[in-house]
Amino acid sequence: MVLEQGFMTVLDKHPEKNLIRLQLGQNSVLKSLDQDTMAELERHLEISDLKKSEILLHQGDHQMEQYFVLDGILKRIVSSPDAKEMILRFAMEKDIETSYAAWRLKTAAPYSIACVTKARVARMPMKKWAEFLEQHTSLKESFEFEVMRLMSEIMAHTITLHMLDAPGRVERFLRKYEDLFELLPKKELAAYLNLSPETLSRLKTKHKELFV
Repeated sequence: MVLEQGFMTVLDKHPEKNLIRLQLGQNSVLKSLDQDTMAELERHLEISDLKKSEILLHQGDHQMEQYFVLDGILKRIVSSPDAKEMILRFAMEKDIETSYAAWRLKTAAPYSIACVTKARVARMPMKKWAEFLEQHTSLKESFEFEVMRLMSEIMAHTITLHMLDAPGRVERFLRKYEDLFELLPKKELAAYLNLSPETLSRLKTKHKELFV
């Protein structure tokens, strides 16, 4: 049985629930949960199969959710008033996506979250996720640490765009995210690194020649 993309169903009724439970157990934030705690969390989760370019969160939204990426790649984007976009980060399987900090501050979402490829995510309302965290202190600590780590990564990326030349930006990405380099559409990666696709292709070829 194949679910229509964009369709949401509760985890327990999903035809691939066993696979999804295995994937959730490998998630960067959830992997430390014991069986009972995971079962408790699963009751709140809905599974979405999403199309390429589908938007999960719009910049300016006040209704927010917590996302656990099961398959595919998401991106976090910020848009300026004149519609210029900047990609802040990518999230792939085993990663999370969140607007937790904005929700805690009671502000609108400062960025959008969209699908780079077809994707599957487990999701739940941010209010329920926050309530769940309050009941599980060690999970809350590890999750909030991950949120801070992601914010630090985004800050480092923003500095990189200003401080490093084009070869330096490509070299840094290859050093930190080599696996992701091959999975991302080159147009998306070029936009993330503030390069043209042609420049990215040339620099990638040059990098391979240097390290053969």
